[in-house]
Amino acid sequence: MGTPEFSVPVLEALASKHEVVCAYSQPPRPAGRGKKLRPSPVQARAEALGIEVRHPTSLKSSEEQAAFAALNADVAVVVAYGLILPQAVLDAPARGCLNIHASLLPRWRGAAPIHRSIMAGDAQTGVCIMQMEAGLDTGPVLLREALDIGDTETTGALHDRLSAMGARLIIEALARLPQLEPQAQPDAGVTYAHKIDKAEAAVNWDRLATEVARHINGLSPFPGAFVMRGETRLKLLRARAVDLDDAGTAEPGTLLQGPTVACGTGAIELLEVQPAGKGRMDAASWVNGAGLTPGARLGD
Repeated sequence: MGTPEFSVPVLEALASKHEVVCAYSQPPRPAGRGKKLRPSPVQARAEALGIEVRHPTSLKSSEEQAAFAALNADVAVVVAYGLILPQAVLDAPARGCLNIHASLLPRWRGAAPIHRSIMAGDAQTGVCIMQMEAGLDTGPVLLREALDIGDTETTGALHDRLSAMGARLIIEALARLPQLEPQAQPDAGVTYAHKIDKAEAAVNWDRLATEVARHINGLSPFPGAFVMRGETRLKLLRARAVDLDDAGTAEPGTLLQGPTVACGTGAIELLEVQPAGKGRMDAASWVNGAGLTPGARLGD
């Protein structure tokens, strides 16, 4: 049970080792200029693998719950599915429902754990294989594995690493399931990874340089932190905080040397940007191509 690209490596790993009796995914959505219905990445991959796909808009009806129970599944693997599982669904598989969650629970329960871990400046994150229960990511953990977050790592890059880790760990968890001891999550350290709102994406240069860099990296590639230059939007896709002697005297948002920008405290070096209507590119090349010089204001 999954929907986005993050879930696809998990589906592929399961299909290579086990019988996948059905794939559940969010319904196709309108996409592209023609707004034609486009299947989710999981649906597309499952159909290519010859796996039955179901995409109900809800699992609350008795009909959907009966159809799910009729699969007689040993276990359900859930990863970034996007629908609430009623108790009847949680109870239907013989071994319950296992969730692959991209954080070190109980930190970052909820919808956007990868974004939030980078934006908060966490040194580590990881994957937990969790036995699902009715609460939001509150179930006991069967397996966990941590990894370090790189200094300039973006959500996109971390997403791919955690997706691969989740695929590997769920295969291990299923192989060891009878022996694994569920560990209850501690009450201390609970945080919630609220869904990313596009309104968060505008860059505030008055903040600390480390916070601005984390904001940029955490929102890359989607929705993409941005500044406005006149009527056009410039996405900032990767950055790092730097030490510059003259950063403290410049107005926040002012270009200093090349692609470095003054912040409320300190400065950041832009590494990758995406001008409106163009692909992502090296920030230094963009500054040179735009003819920007020290003192130019980046953003209105």
